[in-house]
Amino acid sequence: MSHSLGIVIESLVAVLLMLTIGYCMLLNKRLKRLKADEQSLKATIAELITATEIAERAIGGLKHTVRDVNENLGSQLTAATQMAGHLKSMLAEGDGVIRRLSKIAIAARPSQEAESAAAPTVSSAKAVAAAAEAFSERRRANGLAA
Repeated sequence: MSHSLGIVIESLVAVLLMLTIGYCMLLNKRLKRLKADEQSLKATIAELITATEIAERAIGGLKHTVRDVNENLGSQLTAATQMAGHLKSMLAEGDGVIRRLSKIAIAARPSQEAESAAAPTVSSAKAVAAAAEAFSERRRANGLAA
């Protein structure tokens, strides 16, 4: 009996060893897969780091561009405001000149009618327009008009 008990124990140990070897093989396969996943994860992390660095550089460039655009826009806005003020004053001067020309045309009209009764009468608007054209031609000839 002791001999058969020894064989049973030895058989049980052999079976347990076989199960242990099988389980070790299964663990080995899982570890290999885990190692392969680790390598791909490392590659993914390296790509993410590279993409993050590129994005940070792009954001820095965008910030610099925004700063430049803001400065340029500010200076152009200041220049446009100055130009608007200048144009407003020139329009006011132009209105004054038109008023004076219309007064001159109105003042000169009765004397012209007295000198030449046969000449056709011109409407006051046409007279003002003609006087304004003559004035602008004189200004251009002198190089004072834009």
